[in-house]
Amino acid sequence: MDVSVIVVVVVITALIFDFTNGFHDTANAMATSIATGAWHPRVAVAVAGVLNLAGAFLSVQVAKTISSGIVSETRITPVVIFAGLVGAILWNLVTWLLGMPSSSSHALIGGLIGATWVAAGSSAVQFSAVLGKVVLPAVISPVLAGIVALAATYLAYRITARAARGTAECGFQLGQKVSSSMIALAHGTNDAQKTMGVITLTLVTGGLLAPGSGPPFWVVLSAGLAIALGTYMGGWRIIRTLGRRVSDIQPQQGFAAESTSAAVILASSHLGFPLSTTQVCTGSVFGAGAGRRLASVRWSMAGRMALAWAITLPAAAVVGAAASWLATRGPVGTIIVAVGGSAIGGGIYAASRRNPVNALNVNDVPAPPPSVPTAA
Repeated sequence: MDVSVIVVVVVITALIFDFTNGFHDTANAMATSIATGAWHPRVAVAVAGVLNLAGAFLSVQVAKTISSGIVSETRITPVVIFAGLVGAILWNLVTWLLGMPSSSSHALIGGLIGATWVAAGSSAVQFSAVLGKVVLPAVISPVLAGIVALAATYLAYRITARAARGTAECGFQLGQKVSSSMIALAHGTNDAQKTMGVITLTLVTGGLLAPGSGPPFWVVLSAGLAIALGTYMGGWRIIRTLGRRVSDIQPQQGFAAESTSAAVILASSHLGFPLSTTQVCTGSVFGAGAGRRLASVRWSMAGRMALAWAITLPAAAVVGAAASWLATRGPVGTIIVAVGGSAIGGGIYAASRRNPVNALNVNDVPAPPPSVPTAA
């Protein structure tokens, strides 16, 4: 297959991944604000989309980490990157269908690692960088965010203990408009860069850019637009999970969680860490839930989320590896991967329409199944 053709295919596939990243991670910025009523659902996703686009222009440090810090760009081809993207997209769609806030970042990195390993061997994967810039932050960041959010929530309730409840909640709802907007801006800064990095890596492996180059302007713009559009579509299933199924979030908790998340994500973007914004925001929500006295936190949901986090990178790596093995057999293999991936993605979307979640019912929590009476 001609190099120019496969480069175009990979760029389009990368933007599709960016789109899925957008609607998969809308919940990070807006789930708690929608749950508390600080934002109307449709207004929330529109604001988040605009700020995701703006955030894409603030930094390129994470993009450089992805393009030259995870796998050896001189030992792979655009076909390998295509296979890794297929693994990441399919994992994003599966977890979206389940309403599970897993990491799009780890899905992308896992897909690239699996595809590269099969095509060029384990030595082409920079495991020290993966450990230092991906695995360790993945373990530390949600715990750190949860502890800070817990403390912030406790202080918020103590400070406003003597204020009228309605007045305090109204004030924190106004604060949430700012804090959730900061997360949306931070999300664009961190997550849009991952697609920029993949496209830049593709251009390098295709011989169109020199190794170590940063993303051209058109790459920054297209990645920002793709993630903004995906964000505007609203990942309502995950918004429901994060906003309503973790804890009964009040404005004080929402403000504390959002402020904590924004600070952690912006700091990691500055340092060039491709952090999982999903894990940071989820950790903050659980911390904020635990920080309110007598709050009911659904720790069983935390267990399911932790399991999803743990298997995201290896699961995407397995799919990426399988896709890479097939795609590198030749043009026919690449076509089979493209058609098969499209068919699976279409099937997942069709399955989602059986029980749709949208802006009208996102705050509705499904009733638990009725208990089965036992014989006396």
